[in-house]
Amino acid sequence: MSYQQYQTYKNNSVNTASPGELTLMLYNGCLKFIKQAKRDIEAKNYEQKNTNIQKAQKIIQELMITMDQNAPIAQEIMPLYDFINRQLMDANLKNDVAFLDEAEGLVTEFRDTWKEVIKLSRQKQYGQGANF
Repeated sequence: MSYQQYQTYKNNSVNTASPGELTLMLYNGCLKFIKQAKRDIEAKNYEQKNTNIQKAQKIIQELMITMDQNAPIAQEIMPLYDFINRQLMDANLKNDVAFLDEAEGLVTEFRDTWKEVIKLSRQKQYGQGANF
């Protein structure tokens, strides 16, 4: 598959994804940038670390902005997103992987929970026998 074909596939995936799938993509993207930032710190590539942490922060900020503030769970999730964002800032300022580990753990929990929500939603929508 050429790079152009890959980009077309990637764009189509985003354009045809449900809101739930887009949220899952955001979590996965955030985790990708956190993991890369950890490698950048270990390699002392601080400019690239900064770029990757900022990308992860933008994803968390997007999740915060787009959250339905009237949803009952929003009051519980918002402080966690804020905590993740602060951990990312501290990691960036102090070049400390421990802050990234903390953020990564929470984002992984959100991602895994969100995956389960999508799975249950699909089972409900398509019947109990559906396996995705």
